[in-house]
Amino acid sequence: MSTPTNRNQWQSLADKLISEGEIKSSAFIDGEYLPSVSGETFECVSPIDGRILCHVASCSSQDADIAVSSARQAFDEGSWSALPPVKRKQIMIRFADLLEQNQDELSLLETLDMGKPIRYSGCVDVAGAARAIRWSGEAIDKIYDEIAPTAPNEIGMITREPVGVVAAIVPWNFPILMACWKLGPALATGNSVILKPSEKSPLTAIRMAQIAIEAGIPKGVLNVLPGFGHTVGKALALHMDVDTLVFTGSTKIAKQLMIYAGESNMKRVWLEAGGKSPNIVFNDAPNLQKAAEAAASAIAFNQGEVCTAGSRLLVEAGVKDELLDLIAKELLAWQPGHPLDPETTCGAVVDRQQLDNVLSYIRSGVEEGAELIQGGGQVMAESGGVYVEPTIFSEVNNKMTIAKEEIFGPVLSVITFDGMEQAIEIGNDSIYGLAAGVWTSDISKAHKTAKALRSGMVWINHYDGGDMTAPFGGYKQSGNGRDKSLHAFDKYTEMKATWIALD
Repeated sequence: MSTPTNRNQWQSLADKLISEGEIKSSAFIDGEYLPSVSGETFECVSPIDGRILCHVASCSSQDADIAVSSARQAFDEGSWSALPPVKRKQIMIRFADLLEQNQDELSLLETLDMGKPIRYSGCVDVAGAARAIRWSGEAIDKIYDEIAPTAPNEIGMITREPVGVVAAIVPWNFPILMACWKLGPALATGNSVILKPSEKSPLTAIRMAQIAIEAGIPKGVLNVLPGFGHTVGKALALHMDVDTLVFTGSTKIAKQLMIYAGESNMKRVWLEAGGKSPNIVFNDAPNLQKAAEAAASAIAFNQGEVCTAGSRLLVEAGVKDELLDLIAKELLAWQPGHPLDPETTCGAVVDRQQLDNVLSYIRSGVEEGAELIQGGGQVMAESGGVYVEPTIFSEVNNKMTIAKEEIFGPVLSVITFDGMEQAIEIGNDSIYGLAAGVWTSDISKAHKTAKALRSGMVWINHYDGGDMTAPFGGYKQSGNGRDKSLHAFDKYTEMKATWIALD
């Protein structure tokens, strides 16, 4: 079947998938779909229209024990960990190919489950997931170990080995993409993985596990446990036989996971957490129209549910009025629409809880004295879904709640500054340090500002750039470690020094 080209075709495909019960909703352990040990399930509700898509297995500590045992057995037997690198590479590339071949189904699941526009689910999320798996697979036979400089009668070897069993807890905003950012290097280095998707959007992870088996990944090497953070997520974090825990999500949960790791076996914990990224526009920005387009996209793409969202727009006083007029016009193209319509750019937020959370922040902005100049309300309520208008606040200061806390919705806080030093001071005045944007025609100012910003990623005269070759992660309470690039492989390996005396 060819890829649907309009809303009706996508809706027809969705109705068939739901009515015929074709959505996979079980746990995936040791190569099989299984119900939770308790038999408990939870409703998977689409934010598009409030329809129940399916009932998903709600896993617990018992399921975690079974999955970890399966992963450990697979690792110890060496069906994947001891496989020659070139063979692991071939299977990883086959895995990426199959993700692409199943793009329509995976895109549809992502949109139904999480509410993002179908136009992005395929070309951004699923395509990006396949690229991540393929890139990591291609790297397998291109990474070398080291030989230390030694005397003639000695050899010093520095080698990398897989850590063993990895638990990966991923968020609801980019379910399949964030999963594959972690699965790529974790699998490429020979580990077994238990993937715990968010209970808000588990469907693509569950389906992907079957695709991995079809690609040739041995049973037990990839297990998927849907369920809640306080049950199965906590169980994995506390498990004595999990060697490494990787996580993307909120800073609050990241801190709790570090405690669990310390209370258990001191497992390594790598965290990608929140952000409140400054997007800084100087008076000498080379192209205000381009800056406005980027600012609108940086807050409205994926309904603002992006950890790197440019939610703090720092604007030098001389261009503030002109830039805000341009952004207001640009956001007209980002008004919420039905996510299965290929023309829609802004879909539904993930669920009603998140809608209420975003609206409460908007009320807070008004109450604290910020000027609401656009948006600010729920729309399309008659659909049964959860949609909110892209929103702009002006006259914001950095002490206001909307400027300090991660909203995870399409709410832009505009803060005025005078000069580079003040821009840097405001930009760094945050518990977060994930990303930042800088717009200027002065190359010296660009370099000085980028160097001074305490952020893991800085984009000059654009926003949200990079590809698989560049590391992704932040400073401060935005977390530690990095996804993407060869640097990500460090999280999934142990370093061993072997010293040999030759006489």
